[in-house]
This record gives sequence, C-alpha cells and structure tokens, in this order.
Amino acid sequence: MAIWFKEATLEEINGRANRGISLVLGIEFIEVGEDFMRARMPVDERTHQPHGILHGGASVVLAETIASVAATRVVDRTQYRCVGLEINANHLSSVREGFVIGTGRPIHLGKTTHVWDVRIADERGKPVCVSRVTMAVLKIPV
Repeated sequence: MAIWFKEATLEEINGRANRGISLVLGIEFIEVGEDFMRARMPVDERTHQPHGILHGGASVVLAETIASVAATRVVDRTQYRCVGLEINANHLSSVREGFVIGTGRPIHLGKTTHVWDVRIADERGKPVCVSRVTMAVLKIPV
C-alpha cells in the first residue's frame, strides 16, 4: 500500500520541485515507488567543490530536496506543510562526473514530524552519502 496522500506523476512532482536551488543544481525526480522517491543530480561545475569532486553540501541539498518533496506528498497539502528541521550526512566516497542518485524512504511518519533516510549512490550503485532528514509537519493557519 502506497504511503502517498495523493498520487502524482513525475511531471507534476518535477514541475513543483524544479525551482530555486533544485533548478540551479539540476535535480530531477526520476521514480516514485510505494514507499520511496528517487531523484538524480548531475556532478558537474554546478555541484563540484574546488578539487573537482562532488561538494558535500550539494549532496545535502539533494537529500533535503528528496525528503521535503516526499514528506509533502505524504500529508494533505491543503492542511499541512513540511519543512526541514534537522539533517545530517555522512560522506562516504567521492564522485567527479556523471550523476548521483538519491533514494528517500521514511523511517517515521508521525503527526508532527517525519524522519527520512536518504541514500545517495553513484551511477554504478556505489554509496556516496547517507543522510537522515527530520521534517516538521506544520498545520497551515486557517
């Protein structure tokens, strides 16, 4: 059984998510499953640190983007909004080019908080970063 409040196409998800820093970094959602969302991000001059490898901060942006979009899809968006509360990340290996792919799955879906596990890998599946993102679920004032 899917965890999503309302089904959505990738086109709709990318249309809403493809703004601000996600647009600048080229983040694109590529798959939605019963209990996960997957997005990719290019590793290029936009996401490199000075040594020519993926910037750890770019990985954190990808992780929070996935968790934010996923959390928002779990709740009734007419009544709630989800915002980042805490994030941590462990950078496991470097990437110079291509794409990294992040997969986010819920650890906890509560009334006021969600906790998401986001695993980022290179195109061969080698782990690049693991992150845990806590989202606050806020009631929209009437």
